[in-house]
Amino acid sequence: MGSASREATVASRAALAGVGAKVDLTLAEQLFAAGRTIGGSLQLRTLLAEPAGDAAAKKAAIAAVFGSSLSATAVSLLETVTASRWSSVDDLLAGVEDLGLRAAAQSSNSSAVVIGELFAFGQTVTSNPELELAIGSKLGDPASKAALVDALVAGKVSGQSAAIIRHLVQQPRGRRIGRLVSDAAATVADQAGQVIATVTSAATLSAAQRTKLQKGLSARYGKPVTLNELIDPALVGGVRIAIGDDIIDGSIATKLAELRLQLAG
Repeated sequence: MGSASREATVASRAALAGVGAKVDLTLAEQLFAAGRTIGGSLQLRTLLAEPAGDAAAKKAAIAAVFGSSLSATAVSLLETVTASRWSSVDDLLAGVEDLGLRAAAQSSNSSAVVIGELFAFGQTVTSNPELELAIGSKLGDPASKAALVDALVAGKVSGQSAAIIRHLVQQPRGRRIGRLVSDAAATVADQAGQVIATVTSAATLSAAQRTKLQKGLSARYGKPVTLNELIDPALVGGVRIAIGDDIIDGSIATKLAELRLQLAG
């Protein structure tokens, strides 16, 4: 993301913060829908993403396309987003999606629940090749993908998670399902002032181990940590932890590999 897009992102998030109590799941869904509409129209996304474009023309386009279908709050946020300078069309779409994700997170009673549901959906899909193909195929119809998601998650996840997943599969922007849910979960966590630690272990952690790990990581990073737990028997023992770009690898498999390298040298 270029510097222009970073500045635009800051301005967009500030605008969302200014909405206050008006942030709800409906607003999130409207922002997601607007992002898909923009992404699906070459003329519209070219106009709105043009750095040197006329601000009045952009505002008029937003009013013409969305004025009768979206809330005044959603329209105002879109005007703020498109008034900023973005480095690329994809960055603009990412900016709209970011606001939708943050609105969904803010409207939830538990960001941790949403994060867990997103990762669980991702694991369900990636563990089933046929399902992953149906959802991830570039040739698939977005509406059909949304219907498939509804069939999979109806009554099983929160409204926030369902709205997020439904949007992501319709507008993946070149990302595979694993990346889609991890990006979305990271944004939800950030909105809640949390970070996500992906913890890979050879066996399921006990409640005591999980609590100890969360407390230790929260103290280290200065904010609450939500765990995304994965099982990989190949690790033999210990855990591998990934938080952002940080990797903490205490697995026995890694230690054995390091030892073999030392002996070989």
